[in-house]
Amino acid sequence: MEKQEIKKKTLFTKVLDGIEVVGNRLPHPATIFALLALFVIIVSFLGYLFNVQATHPVSGEIIEAQNLLSADGFRWMYSNILDNFLKFPPLGYVLVVMIGIGVAEGSGLFTLMIRALVLKSPPRLITASIVTAGIISHLASEAGYVVLIPLGALVFHALGRHPMAGLAAAFVGVSGGFGSNFFIGSIDPILAGISETAAQIIIPDISVNPAVNYYFMFLSSFLVIIVGTWVTEKIVEPRLGEYKGSAERIPIERLTPLESKGLKRAGIGVLITIALLAFSVIPENGILRNPETGGILKSPFFDGIIIGILILFFIPGMIYGITVGTIKNDKDVVKHITKSMGGMAGYIVLVFFAAQFVYFFNYSNLGIIFAIKGAKTLTDIGLTGIPLIVGFVFLSALINMFMGSASAKWAIMAPVFIPMLMLIDPPYHPGITQAAFRIGDSITNLITPMMSYFALIVTFAQKYDEKNGIGTIISTMIPYSVALAIAWTLLLVLWLLTGLPLGPDGPVFIGQ
Repeated sequence: MEKQEIKKKTLFTKVLDGIEVVGNRLPHPATIFALLALFVIIVSFLGYLFNVQATHPVSGEIIEAQNLLSADGFRWMYSNILDNFLKFPPLGYVLVVMIGIGVAEGSGLFTLMIRALVLKSPPRLITASIVTAGIISHLASEAGYVVLIPLGALVFHALGRHPMAGLAAAFVGVSGGFGSNFFIGSIDPILAGISETAAQIIIPDISVNPAVNYYFMFLSSFLVIIVGTWVTEKIVEPRLGEYKGSAERIPIERLTPLESKGLKRAGIGVLITIALLAFSVIPENGILRNPETGGILKSPFFDGIIIGILILFFIPGMIYGITVGTIKNDKDVVKHITKSMGGMAGYIVLVFFAAQFVYFFNYSNLGIIFAIKGAKTLTDIGLTGIPLIVGFVFLSALINMFMGSASAKWAIMAPVFIPMLMLIDPPYHPGITQAAFRIGDSITNLITPMMSYFALIVTFAQKYDEKNGIGTIISTMIPYSVALAIAWTLLLVLWLLTGLPLGPDGPVFIGQ
């Protein structure tokens, strides 16, 4: 029996290693987008050559493929490449919010929040606290991967529990729960911006705000905490058994009085900021309400929600930094922001090529033609409603096994699937398609070697046993992926059945 188990594990590891090899041979995401843009140019010519067209189901207009290799197409590309880059919504959204995140992260507030949450939790709640801290760490993903995951292993080891179980609990919160959060994070405006651009293929004036999935994300956070805690304590930890390694137990560093003081002041700053933002929209004459209708959803508040997010990070980060001394003057503030922006260089390069792909695709009319024909095919075969959304969740999960970046995947998938689901009957709002993508993207984050931090997780695990490798991590995390896939998909199905909005201005169906 023992030999059979070893054989199975070896075979499984070989399969996973094969996936890693295939994934590592893929070009850089920026190169993929450049190739996709070139592919769109060629396909637009073929579409024009073979007179590919579709009838718009709403206006009755005949939509024909636009040839990017024509004289008009060349002129359009040459004169619009810069505009494509500058007006691509995710670019401005993420650079603006990184100003606030840079101050909060550079001051040390994010790291301290994670430590405080873990250290001040009762022992019986330590697993749930670590998963919760992982979810909160989405506000600054690097803090979660780099700080919390090794800290989770450290805490479990210090408490006499298996460190790999602590690592797994932190990992499921940080990475497996990527589609959940108690707050709006930096990924939300990126995904919403891509969704908005895709949705405008069908409805030119539609807007998708960064909080479009917030209600669903908030409730999903509790689901991830419950599932993550249960799997850790009932499946993973019993399987791992008693830790017999030689790693030394290191005492967990407690918060200093100055850090505690800074955290309290930052908390007060958050409450004051939230109160001021609420005061701008809750009263009937709130300054950020719609001045014409008095409404909240279609108002300056949600139009500029990214500024609210910036302020919500910036003010507590400043207060904490000034209190503990990590911010002494304006130069420190600029230094933290600059460091945060410096990490965005690769993203900016990626966005340049992603923007060309998206806008070339839009200009060619291929997106709307594929969407109309795809929607008709789905309707003809009867694949609509809940089976369609569930199928899309698992398609997203499968694609995530071979491509790591969430924003890169969504930039490829959104221009096809958002218009397609907007054209079936009843028409789905872009928010539901985005939510389904986020679930699929999250549940396989734990088991794909393509996840950018996967090698780092293996390194953390090898601190406790040098034999730990990719197979160890994936075999440990598979129960979480399976449990999250089942529970999260069921939550989405229940949400669809009730018809509750996914977030502010985020109905399940268009026109709901």
